[in-house]
Amino acid sequence: MAMTPNDFKSNDPIAWCPGCGNFGILPGLKQALAKLGIQPKDLLLVSGIGQAAKMPHYVRANCFNGLHGRSLPVAAGAKLANPRLTVIVTTGDGDCYGEGGNHLIHNIRRNIDMTVIVCDNQIYGLTKGQASPTSDPGMVTKVQPEGVSAQHLQPLALALAAGAGFVARGFSQDPEHLAGLILAAIKYKGFSLIDVLQPCVSFNKVNTYEWYSKRVYKLDASYKPTDLNAAFARSLEWGDRIPIGIIYSRSKL
Repeated sequence: MAMTPNDFKSNDPIAWCPGCGNFGILPGLKQALAKLGIQPKDLLLVSGIGQAAKMPHYVRANCFNGLHGRSLPVAAGAKLANPRLTVIVTTGDGDCYGEGGNHLIHNIRRNIDMTVIVCDNQIYGLTKGQASPTSDPGMVTKVQPEGVSAQHLQPLALALAAGAGFVARGFSQDPEHLAGLILAAIKYKGFSLIDVLQPCVSFNKVNTYEWYSKRVYKLDASYKPTDLNAAFARSLEWGDRIPIGIIYSRSKL
């Protein structure tokens, strides 16, 4: 029986702020699941703590909320215990790249078959707006009143250096394009990472929808995602031009 995005709709009221970028990621995820044709009983969504961690509540599927930064060990354990499950992690930049950084690196190394979707708003949204690992230098927050002094983490380059076989970036304002990335990531046999640029309308007044829209561009058919050197170059591209699409995809099995 054909599935539709509505087949994955839950009855939980959505608690995100009006205008939150997560509202664009949720339909992209549901579209991908519908195209995959998976039954909700065969799907597990795992999350940690943060705004992105609420995503599993809004999808009709099995759900596990873990500790801050600890979603990947739970997801890996579930996949190893039941290889028939389709396991997807929804996490944030602070949750995954900050508290969960070590888990990210070593789960990439293990290449367990799961998909990690990072809702990257370049801020800690749930805990009221301090800088995250992906905040740009100079960003002023309540906790960093003189501006962020640390370098901006390049998560896609980090994933490639750790040996990830599938690395992509999407933009929450384009759910249809994002759905294609999520579908490709789930179908990939091994660890797959999608970094999703997602504005935080409450606390990040720099990286807004307008800011991203002026900078993001889609990789076209001339780009070869099997070229690791090209993938590294694209993964480090940030500022005036930010690529979205499949940055790298090559089997590690």
